[in-house]
Amino acid sequence: MEALYHQTNKQVHEVQSYMGRLETSDKQSVHLVENEIQARIDNIFSNLERLEILSSKEPPNKRQNARLRVDQLKYDVQHLQTALRNFQHRRYIREQQERQREELLARTFTTNDSDTTIPIDETLQFNESLQNAHRGMDDLIGSGTNILQGLRDQRVTLKGTHKKILDVANMLGLSNTVMRLIEKRAFQDKYFMIGGMILTCVIMFLVVQYLT
Repeated sequence: MEALYHQTNKQVHEVQSYMGRLETSDKQSVHLVENEIQARIDNIFSNLERLEILSSKEPPNKRQNARLRVDQLKYDVQHLQTALRNFQHRRYIREQQERQREELLARTFTTNDSDTTIPIDETLQFNESLQNAHRGMDDLIGSGTNILQGLRDQRVTLKGTHKKILDVANMLGLSNTVMRLIEKRAFQDKYFMIGGMILTCVIMFLVVQYLT
């Protein structure tokens, strides 16, 4: 499991570095970069499925830690998948707006064209609607990012709480062991006391019989 975990963790860092190439890629190569990133993400998800199976087969004292490490990788790759989809959406909106502008600039009008005003107004309205939709998606993406950050903070808090619970459980386990030893010793002492009393009575009886 360790070898596969380190390999998958390395792949996550490689995808993070690839994400930086999206903003600097030109229109011709950006699709290739997106496909490369998506293929790497799919491969990471496949490795995570195998890691989940392997973590369930770990010894009980290592199983919880193994699952936490796998969950952290899963969270990181899901965050990368969301970031890739957000970039693709922004690129699609941007390209659509550019096509609309090019179509508007390429359109020719004559002074006797009675329909000149209507198509321009419709195009401007459509472009304004696209911009409003783009701003709405940006707001939605921002809200999603805040939610993901909140979930990550909660996960860190829960992880700390879980560790404290394990510490308390280990402490209680030790206390239970000590209590069992004390009860066993008390049980033995009880029999020693009874045996001693019986032995004392027998000695006293023999002494009395001997003296009389």
